[in-house]
Amino acid sequence: MRLFDPRALGLAALLVLAGLQGNSTASAQTFDPKVLESVVSVLPLWPGQPQGGQPELPPGVAPEGTAVAIAPDGHLATALHVVDRALSISVRLPDGRVLPAELVARDPPSDLALLQVEADVPPLPYGPQPALASPVCAVGNQFGLDLSVTCGVVSAVNRAGTGFNPIEDFIQTDAVVNPGASGGALVDPQGRLVGLLSAIFTKESDANIGVNFAVSAALLRRVYDDLLAHGAVRRGRPGLGLAPLKAEERARQAGLRLWGVQPGGAAARAGLQVGDLVTAIDGRPVRKVPEATSAIQLKRPGEAVEVTVLRDGQPLTLRLILDP
Repeated sequence: MRLFDPRALGLAALLVLAGLQGNSTASAQTFDPKVLESVVSVLPLWPGQPQGGQPELPPGVAPEGTAVAIAPDGHLATALHVVDRALSISVRLPDGRVLPAELVARDPPSDLALLQVEADVPPLPYGPQPALASPVCAVGNQFGLDLSVTCGVVSAVNRAGTGFNPIEDFIQTDAVVNPGASGGALVDPQGRLVGLLSAIFTKESDANIGVNFAVSAALLRRVYDDLLAHGAVRRGRPGLGLAPLKAEERARQAGLRLWGVQPGGAAARAGLQVGDLVTAIDGRPVRKVPEATSAIQLKRPGEAVEVTVLRDGQPLTLRLILDP
């Protein structure tokens, strides 16, 4: 068997492989180390169990998790499943200090929670939705070993209907994620928060197989703005019911069937009709009901949602104002 030996290549070929030819200012660095100043390890105390988390500890020891600073005054974002049943919560700061944290608010539909700690943890700025195949890095307290950084690419965006949460808007990545990283940061090369690590898609073991999910920055911002301002998420009501297409319908068209419109509700006022084929919401194609739910719930009560439908074979885009 012949093995690839890079020494057999000339300098020009090596530069092509490295993606550097013709760009002397390019850099291999895709991670801003300042991100580490904004991520903390979460140490929940679970009922009937000691606090801890490393895999070599005795059975029954509670896992650790991760959180990310998203607002001043020690406000931290994490995954709700990390802290939901905890009797108490502590966080380990980047400088090694361990301080108590308060669970300020929670949002079960999105599996997000807001913590607060009396410490100055610089918040990460939100970033735009990353493009497919763009580089991202995951920062998390994997297996309770303290913070580590793994990098990969964006595999998919706007994932919904995976079965983890009622409301999902996931970025999928192949950056390695393992237990303990939940609530950690998914960041772009500029150190901006593009997602909050949430779930691992796996069949037989709770370990990384390269299909990992992070709550998108768009959903994060939507939820945490409400949690910070109101202590709960205020969701709008579209006043409609959607269903998947039947198998024979999917052979010739894609979308969701509008089976119900609430009289006097937001959908009725927008002009939507029973039988409409909903193909997109705010420009986002919808094929599964959770995809439509997530697209709608990125907006607040009183905000407009553009619903694209096919009616009698003709495309229409209707403006729906969400009810409180």
